[in-house]
Amino acid sequence: MQLRNMTLYSIFIRNDGGSFAAVERDLPRLRNLGVDAIWLMPIHPIGTVKRKGSLGSPYAISDYRAVNPEFGTMDDFTHLCDAAHALELKVLIDVVYHHTSPDSVLVKTHPEYFYRKADGSFGNHVGDWSDIIDLDFDNRALWDELIDTLCFWARYVDGFRCDVAPMVPLAFWKEARSRVEAVRPGCIWLAESIEHAFIRHTRAQGLVALSDSELYQAFDICYDYDVYDDFLRYAKGSESLAEYVAALERQEAIYPESYVKLRFTENHDRLRTAFLFPDRTVRENWLAWTFFQKGMALLYSGQEWAPNHTPTLFDADPIDKTGAPMHEALLKTLIAMKKDPLFANGVYTLEARPRDVIVAAWTLGDRKAVGVFSLRGSSAAVNVPLADGSYRNILNGRAYPVDYGTVSTAGEPVILIV
Repeated sequence: MQLRNMTLYSIFIRNDGGSFAAVERDLPRLRNLGVDAIWLMPIHPIGTVKRKGSLGSPYAISDYRAVNPEFGTMDDFTHLCDAAHALELKVLIDVVYHHTSPDSVLVKTHPEYFYRKADGSFGNHVGDWSDIIDLDFDNRALWDELIDTLCFWARYVDGFRCDVAPMVPLAFWKEARSRVEAVRPGCIWLAESIEHAFIRHTRAQGLVALSDSELYQAFDICYDYDVYDDFLRYAKGSESLAEYVAALERQEAIYPESYVKLRFTENHDRLRTAFLFPDRTVRENWLAWTFFQKGMALLYSGQEWAPNHTPTLFDADPIDKTGAPMHEALLKTLIAMKKDPLFANGVYTLEARPRDVIVAAWTLGDRKAVGVFSLRGSSAAVNVPLADGSYRNILNGRAYPVDYGTVSTAGEPVILIV
């Protein structure tokens, strides 16, 4: 299966079960949903110095080679990985190599690995990240330390999601990938690439800030933060649909032909989809659109229940999973659809249409998938690249006629595959 056919499920362990054992118990449900891989947000111990909130950010790591005892033991973690693999689920873990907590093991054993301010004290370059201190990649011994750690974890997991990857030198990532490949052939590399404004701001300070095009030299997948601001502006009504679609279309021209984007409407750093789009029909259009796009799809912890509250990173904030998952049936259909080779190998096109409708299509030989997504939930009649006839909408099972090259929707998402 190609990466573009896959669905990744992000798990914030603290708020999604609270332990490795609880995550393991949930694996059969995730597999039944159709998920192909899980991404565990940082599994490591959290620092106590300058800790934010009562429990601290999982991204303020104190020991790269240990697991957070709040989640269980190393045996519990390896048992979770074995259980996932038995269900043919891949496991990715978070890699946070830009910084550590101020009281990390490395600070104590190798203080020379860290950035120093003019006064000689440890520090960081991003002001509001006050609970961490930055590593110094000018020290080549640090590279061996960190890559050896990756090789250790690669014995158990299938890939890495690399936090703020653009702020770490590209040469490091290339070397890391090469060495890890000997331990875990086919290891999956996902970069948390950053927004254009963050790139410009960081470079203005004389710091490393890799573009997505640079990251694709070492990574398989990048975030779609390069278009996230356009998405958000459109969602809030300050940008037109045509502008948002134009930003998406630029990706086709500026990245390698084989590029894979991580497609999502929410993650642990962003607003929940149900908060942005309270209307269920609108939200279902966005979910369908996310899965129809070119790239790997991401679901964030509990998204199938449509929570509208974004959990804090710094305190216990369990996800409410009472009741039946609102979007489970829709997501099962979309995840199954995503596995079709058409969505990895086909020719992909998209267009903005009046009444806030996107029409997109995949074509591979005689096969075609056409999606009509009403992103404001409005009814519309739109032209589609299909011959006249009757087609089944895979999302609701109903027949949709195409007359004079036109299909009509009452605002619901429509995906027709022939």
